[in-house]
Amino acid sequence: MADKMKKLNFKKFLKGNALTYLMVIVAYVILFVMQTLGLLSNSLSGFLVPICAYVVMAVSLNLTVGIMGELSLGHAGFMSVGAYTGAVCSALLADLIPFAPLRLAIAMVGGGILAGLVSLIVVVPVLRLRGDYLAIVTLAFGEIIRNIMQVIYIGKDANGVHFAMSEGALNMAEGGKMIVRGPMGVVGIQKISTLTMGFILVMITLVVVLNLIRSRQGRAIMAMRDNRIAAESVGISIAKYKIMAFVTSAVLAGAAGALYAMNFSSILSKKFDFNTSILVLVFVVLGGMGNIRGSIIAAAALTILPELLREYADYRMLVYAIVLIVVMLVTNNPKIKPMATKFWEEKIAPKLPKKKAKEGVVNGK
Repeated sequence: MADKMKKLNFKKFLKGNALTYLMVIVAYVILFVMQTLGLLSNSLSGFLVPICAYVVMAVSLNLTVGIMGELSLGHAGFMSVGAYTGAVCSALLADLIPFAPLRLAIAMVGGGILAGLVSLIVVVPVLRLRGDYLAIVTLAFGEIIRNIMQVIYIGKDANGVHFAMSEGALNMAEGGKMIVRGPMGVVGIQKISTLTMGFILVMITLVVVLNLIRSRQGRAIMAMRDNRIAAESVGISIAKYKIMAFVTSAVLAGAAGALYAMNFSSILSKKFDFNTSILVLVFVVLGGMGNIRGSIIAAAALTILPELLREYADYRMLVYAIVLIVVMLVTNNPKIKPMATKFWEEKIAPKLPKKKAKEGVVNGK
């Protein structure tokens, strides 16, 4: 009986994963065709890469907030590390690697690795912190990173790469090029991000996160979330799996930051402030804690919604806020699911073959 239940759960999990992958693939194909045929406006086309970046951010944060159950308010800090690292790597490799997709891939890997290393600096000292205390520490980290980025100067000349905390200390030779200009951010970025590269990063993120959730390590992380004391009593290393979840989440956020940065000609550190961390957290909460598919939908919808409301310039942020409130109230109302089930049984099921109708009722659709 137990083996049968395991097989049923495994099949249900695989079905859910397949639906998530299929949803992303179908969305990519539709958007790619529309973009190729010129059916999307320039403003909407410009949002495609940021949507991919925010989807990766939402899914990666869901690993920390939804799967592990710890509140992190510094996710934008990891994104900024990846963005700056990716932009610098791309600028330094421009002559050596003229093929843009390969250079972008290297930039994303570099941004992800450095963001992961930085996350170790944050998570190791605060392993015993939980809840509000951990949230405050991660919030402080994000603000520290933002302020550090404002005093970094990086340039390149015939003598190599120069790094300093003030512009005058760079001592660059004549003809040198500034890459990072302190408060002015990274300038002169070659825009090499594409929808295809964003799609690939989203798929890699889904493969990593969904397989981690299903793995032995993922079950240990969820055990920590459900009952920390019980998890420790059966030998689960809290520190080990906490570091694993945080670092994995940070690496993905860093890669998303590099993808995001390569979509603009310049980026500023203020883009990665506290508000960005809260925005990504809204994606996770709105989509459902631990619900990867919900995070994808919420990130895409809430990223594009302000642009769709642009024609109502005076009221668009008001409408945006109202939509957020309404959706949050609806998704957290315990009466909604029974109503949906009743609607299915009375309106939809009678029009379908008996087998499909039965499956819909079982799944609560």
